[in-house]
Amino acid sequence: MAKALGSIGPVMGLAAICGPVLGAVLTHALSWRAAFLVNIPPAAAVLAAVPVLREDRAERRPRLDITGTILAVTGAALVVYPLIQGNSAGWPGWMWAMLAGGVLVLAVFGLHQRRAGDPLIEPSLFRDRGFPAALVTSTLLFAVMNGLMVVVVLQIQLGLGRDVLNAGLTLLPWSAAMAAASWLAGARLVPRFGPRLMFAGLAIMLAGVCAAIAVYRACPDAYPWPLLGALAVAGAGNGLFTVPFFTAALSRVLSHETGSAAGLLNAVQQFGGTLGIAVLGTAFFRTLPHGPASAAQVAFGIAAALLAVTMLSAALIRPRA
Repeated sequence: MAKALGSIGPVMGLAAICGPVLGAVLTHALSWRAAFLVNIPPAAAVLAAVPVLREDRAERRPRLDITGTILAVTGAALVVYPLIQGNSAGWPGWMWAMLAGGVLVLAVFGLHQRRAGDPLIEPSLFRDRGFPAALVTSTLLFAVMNGLMVVVVLQIQLGLGRDVLNAGLTLLPWSAAMAAASWLAGARLVPRFGPRLMFAGLAIMLAGVCAAIAVYRACPDAYPWPLLGALAVAGAGNGLFTVPFFTAALSRVLSHETGSAAGLLNAVQQFGGTLGIAVLGTAFFRTLPHGPASAAQVAFGIAAALLAVTMLSAALIRPRA
């Protein structure tokens, strides 16, 4: 069970890392427009595999919470849009008002879930601190992952004038190291060390991020070849963390909570990725006048701080006996 649950995190994380690499190859070989067509074969493969998947059904078919759905979609849209477009628009007042309105709508959604007969989110998921802590941890982790990927690509392309293929391949050591570390963690380390491996993974990931800061400081105007090693270290830490994290987080989920837990984990991962791109991307562009390497150092420094907070939130996760 631990291996099965732990495989979810590495697959999702590895897909997130490989996307920019494969996208760079595709863009270099054809055009960025091909990105809209390349999704068709995988989507067809997924649809073909659906009949093979086992499906669990509730004993009683729940009704759709239409009010909760509208509140969730509206609140998420009001929060995500300013995060994506705020920096390019110069953060006008209406953007801040939209962001505040989104937070308010999501708060109303939370109150509604407490009173709904068939809520979108099972209230039992929040009866102890473990699963909420897992949601916060997942948000922070994907913020760091997605944000750093964008910063690396921006520094290579804007700072050094390299093409998209060069920028995408720079992320390859992260992908390869994450794949190897994920396999090692799932096959050998998690059964032996359990959730303690999360903190070792975060420490190694933090070491890789700090090493990248030193590389950017030492190579401000040339291609940072030592960065490949730093990214490999960060990717290895990422892989060592995701397996025990998802194992611990999903071990708390009971059968009737599966749908809510899966939806929440996916939602916070997408939100974390958007948040990371917004925060680290904004930090990069705000400090870009001081030089692309300096801007990358600032963004990686923020990522290091987020990883430190991730350690604190991960400490609150406890596997259910």
